[in-house]
Amino acid sequence: MNMQPLLIELGTEELPVKALPGLAQAFFDGVISALEKRGVAIERGDAKPLYSPRRLAVLLPGVAGEQPEQRSEVMGPYLNIALDANGAPTRALEGFAAKAGVAWDALEKTSDAKGERFVHRAVTPGAKTADLLQSVLDEALAGMPIPKPMRWGDHDYGFARPLHWLVALLGDDVVDISTMGIRAGRMSRGHRFHHAGELLIESPNTYVDALHAAHVIVDADARRARIVAEVEAAAHAAGGSARIDADNLEQVNCLNEWPVAVTCAFEHDFLAVPQEALITTMETNQKFFPVLDGNGKLSEYFIGIANIESKDPDQIRKGYERVIRPRFADARFFFDEDLKQGLESMGAGLASVTYQAKLGSVADKVQRVAALAESIAKEVGVDPALARRAAELAKNDLQSRMVNEFPELQGIAGRHYATVAGEPSEVALAIDEAYQPRFGGDGIALSPVGKVLAIAERLDTLTGGFAAGLKPTGNKDPFALRRNALGLARTIIESGFDLDIQSLLASANISLAAKNVQADANELYDFILDRLRGYYADKGVPTSHFTAVAELKPASLYDFDRRIDAIGTFAQLPEAAALAAANKRIGNILKKSDVAIGETIDHELLTEPAERALAEAVEAVYAETGHSLAQGDYVNALEHLARLRPQVDAFFEQVMVNVDDEKIRHNRLALLRRLADRLGSVAAIEHLSV
Repeated sequence: MNMQPLLIELGTEELPVKALPGLAQAFFDGVISALEKRGVAIERGDAKPLYSPRRLAVLLPGVAGEQPEQRSEVMGPYLNIALDANGAPTRALEGFAAKAGVAWDALEKTSDAKGERFVHRAVTPGAKTADLLQSVLDEALAGMPIPKPMRWGDHDYGFARPLHWLVALLGDDVVDISTMGIRAGRMSRGHRFHHAGELLIESPNTYVDALHAAHVIVDADARRARIVAEVEAAAHAAGGSARIDADNLEQVNCLNEWPVAVTCAFEHDFLAVPQEALITTMETNQKFFPVLDGNGKLSEYFIGIANIESKDPDQIRKGYERVIRPRFADARFFFDEDLKQGLESMGAGLASVTYQAKLGSVADKVQRVAALAESIAKEVGVDPALARRAAELAKNDLQSRMVNEFPELQGIAGRHYATVAGEPSEVALAIDEAYQPRFGGDGIALSPVGKVLAIAERLDTLTGGFAAGLKPTGNKDPFALRRNALGLARTIIESGFDLDIQSLLASANISLAAKNVQADANELYDFILDRLRGYYADKGVPTSHFTAVAELKPASLYDFDRRIDAIGTFAQLPEAAALAAANKRIGNILKKSDVAIGETIDHELLTEPAERALAEAVEAVYAETGHSLAQGDYVNALEHLARLRPQVDAFFEQVMVNVDDEKIRHNRLALLRRLADRLGSVAAIEHLSV
């Protein structure tokens, strides 16, 4: 098969930074999908989306020069309809033949369940790939996710940004296609400043190197690696290490075609401002990379990335330093003014800030959280006075100038202000940690007081949200209740706090009584468990294990986690599958019983050796597992239960449950009920049965 490399490049004005990787992937996928839909063979090799701020490109190592032969089969009328009594064609057959473009006697015959019928079979040569590429391009562009296309000039068409050139090469030949008023050629563009004119692309195989020679690194992975290498080298030369945030790196990568690191510095006095504020403005506003000292603290150096190899890099450095100085000056002013006011006095304004119409002000929320934190602290052995104090101050920084300017510093600013105000270190740290986990994959609070406050905060948010009718629907979750539910569950589980979640939800409900709203605690419990489903799935826990434990609805989420671990260990035992199947069978038998099943076993009615053996084994296992279950040693309990397999197997092989003798039947059902109760004491193990 004749395979040729294919290149399609869309040249544009600078594309939206955050959308660029997605646009490139969509264009790449769209072209491949359209080719495959048309039956064109492709050799992808290690092909991937190629892009830079001014271009999207698809470069495939091998594409077939044409489609394979196109075979078609169209069914016609049955013979009793197609031919008259004399064997002459009817109008139905003549019409079918005319539509197929052949004489009726050139048609073939085939048979199916209804009889013999005419059929038209045809084989046509495949279309040239070059002739298909116009429709391939059109289809790929139509499928790209561009919610708000930009229009330019007096044209009706639109794209993410105005299109300026189009390259389309199949092998060494230009493909005659066009889009948005631009006809394809082999002329691309290099770097806007280093190679301002047109750039000849001889063939797809020379595309990447030709652009590199024109100061464009079109491979995003290579460009990203260059940025990291240059930033790390520059930071090392400045005596520190670079902080390279993944999101910041991705945005810088999408802003540059030829990245060059520039080492910059700011006045040392600015380091008196909380480093989080300085780092935030460097990364979020200016896309710079902060440099940290040997202790992981912010230094006065930072690295900017220029999209040019300047003959006078000092001018670029001075420009970067000049743009960052006003932002730092603002941050220092906000910090100094906040310190004059003091963290505690900031809280006075919370009473006038509405948290939610049905739930009152932020000050009301603070009081609810403080009461919950104090109560939880007593249960987990944390100083309740410290927990209450941290809760009372935790929202005060929302009234600060710093947080008003940098909302992402909620809690972080409060920690600094609490430290300056002389609050206990446990209180200051908890104010910050109460927001953890802040995002997916973030760690939970580390300090005991921080954990308590994080739990109390989320309890009130969840209970209040459900009480106010704010339960998430579809994509709508304005109070981030899903994230709060997972954060609550993670903090309890990963902290090892054996707390009764139902009791906590009841306490949170009581604190809402003054607002005349209440949450459905059972619904909220189920909502929290639903968040845990994904949490355990990410940890590789099978759905059947989760379902088995969830069916018991353990009051403690930490206890839930221990049961998950235990059922995972149990599932590896050779007896597990048989016992799971047996418990499922027992459940079905008990469900079909039309009488109330007693709780006691009459040993005088155990007439069969196998049922007597099972009864003895069940009583023994009750004695052996009672202490383990009480202590939460579920692995030990399940290991003891696994030893019941021989007696359970023998019982079902040798004993008939539903015998005519009513007393014996009821006694055997009672035995099975007692067995099932203990088999299901850790989890509903029948869910492990395939």
